[in-house]
Amino acid sequence: MSDNVKEVSDSSFETDVLGSDQPVLVDFWAAWCAPCRMLAPTVEAVAEKYAGNARVVKLNVDDNPSVSQRFGIKGIPTLILFKNGREEERVVGATSEAAISRMIDKHIGAATAA
Repeated sequence: MSDNVKEVSDSSFETDVLGSDQPVLVDFWAAWCAPCRMLAPTVEAVAEKYAGNARVVKLNVDDNPSVSQRFGIKGIPTLILFKNGREEERVVGATSEAAISRMIDKHIGAATAA
């Protein structure tokens, strides 16, 4: 995992995601999930692109069932963008860097995107 992507857990989710003053993209994933592994480099690239404007974190659904249940994660990978402690957008399944960027841009304003 890169310096721009942080691993969060059931115990840190409230502080790291819901309490963040920046939009936070959460990648719900599992080690055995091939599409999750395929999406990982894309998530890393998005994290690097938005460093300073939005946070990107990963949550392993096998290790953190509480948060996964709370947000109704049925399939992985699932990407959820949180802003001000609320879910703003959700994408289930592998997606493109451009699609993720559009999702984040809507919530940070295109002017701040690098």
